[in-house]
Amino acid sequence: MTLNMTPLAGERKGSSALVVAIAGALSLAIAMGIGRFAFTPLLPMMLHDGLIDINAGSRLATANYLGYLAGALLCMVLPGLLRRFGFGMPDSALLVRFALVSTAVLTLAMAIDSPLLWPLLRFLSGVISGVAFVYTSGWCLARLAELGEPHLSGIIYVGPGIGITLSGLAALALSSAGGSSMLGWAVFGAVASALTAAIWPFFTPTRRVAQKASAPAEAAPEHWTFEDALLTLAYGLAGFGYIVTATFLPVIAREALPGSGWVDLFWPVVGIFVAVGALVTRFVPMTIDRRILLAILYVMQGLGVLFPLMLPNIVGFVIGSVLLGLPFTTITLFGMQEARRLKPKGATVFIGLMTASYGIGQIVGPLVVSGILSHAATHAAGFALSLEVASGSLFFGAILYLVLKKLYPLTEM
Repeated sequence: MTLNMTPLAGERKGSSALVVAIAGALSLAIAMGIGRFAFTPLLPMMLHDGLIDINAGSRLATANYLGYLAGALLCMVLPGLLRRFGFGMPDSALLVRFALVSTAVLTLAMAIDSPLLWPLLRFLSGVISGVAFVYTSGWCLARLAELGEPHLSGIIYVGPGIGITLSGLAALALSSAGGSSMLGWAVFGAVASALTAAIWPFFTPTRRVAQKASAPAEAAPEHWTFEDALLTLAYGLAGFGYIVTATFLPVIAREALPGSGWVDLFWPVVGIFVAVGALVTRFVPMTIDRRILLAILYVMQGLGVLFPLMLPNIVGFVIGSVLLGLPFTTITLFGMQEARRLKPKGATVFIGLMTASYGIGQIVGPLVVSGILSHAATHAAGFALSLEVASGSLFFGAILYLVLKKLYPLTEM
């Protein structure tokens, strides 16, 4: 591979913008697809191996989501802390590199048979995922804007779908071959290491990047508005709405379809359509109000969460997986674009705030499931109620976007 990402100065060709987008996609594939969501297909294997029970699995998921929240909050305060001590703005490329290496190391460490250590590892992995998401998004979106190719932004968010699909298929292959969940963690750590080495040169810090980072355009927002608060709340509801399915889909499928050979394929289906949804955004005109699109996507994902309950068979789970996956990172992209529209001079900090809100939603999700399961007559009944609550939050989020559109109409298209 001989692609070169250093010539930001004077470079305006679509090919260089494509390199930026692909590097961002692979970065998110590592940090999100592996660092965060490899746990989903490995959870049934860990349960089968007798390493944890479902409540312990919920606690590990919560630890990871707490870490993700902490990482997002760290991104919000880091610029101010560094400026206060005279270091200037953080270098996004260096932070992305640090996050990718850390993801590989923490994933490999999960292969150590030490249950007492796992919650800490999943927490730290969440912190790193939050940092990687915020700074990969911020760096790549800014570079694409400079290169005049913002329509390629959707390619960046193909990354989590790639990671989810590959980790799901790899877990299925390992399980079919009789491999253990510990082997699964080791394999995923090795894959993360190899991908990190491949994209390492593309996140080379340059003087141009450093100058941009210290420019007024990257300063923290001077004030927050009610519109900002509503957008942050609406975005956070997506975190709660999808996370029940994203954490427990293989487990829920095994409960509903015992003995079916399809249960381990639903999660890779989600990943495939995460990537498809992100690619489709390339053809969505920038002139369309993102709040309308977000409302539509929330309704779509809410139906995806409900479909396995409405149609508890293979067809229902496939449709649900498709409807869950298509809006997954598309919601993220449109949310980040809306953040940049509202706060062009403090987008990174605002993205951190929205990501923190999303992280809070993700934390609450597994806790709600654990609480409902502890009082439900059966696991199936508990999961059903959990999915209904999650779907309702997505429908409410859609209403909030319509309220935002009504209260704050766009003056320019």
